Amino acid sequence: MSDHVHIVFDETAMVAAGRGNSMTSRLIHRANEDADWHLYAPACAVVEADRTRPGTAEHIASLPGIVILDLDLPAALGIASKDTWGAAHARYAAEPNAERPDGAYIATADPHRWAGRPVRVLDVNP
Repeated sequence: MSDHVHIVFDETAMVAAGRGNSMTSRLIHRANEDADWHLYAPACAVVEADRTRPGTAEHIASLPGIVILDLDLPAALGIASKDTWGAAHARYAAEPNAERPDGAYIATADPHRWAGRPVRVLDVNP
């Protein structure tokens, strides 16, 4: 078990961050202050967030505590058959891998969308 905390923002959490959501603000602050906390924004989810709330992509990309995860070939192959690439890329990013052996939590403002899926969810609603 790792001492590191890994959190993937889905598009709903990114939109919430752009609207001044207190929970996402605390997560971003914590990631800036604590080297053991890591926040991720999958590129496909960034696109979906920006479609929902224009300007979100620039806002998320400007935050030093958030790592933008590119859509590389393994990610593209992992999400290609899914309905919404934003959610699929977030789920793919939260799966265990070499960098995140325990996987990651998915921060979301819509926890019901993840019901029945094998992911750990962090509800960012107040």
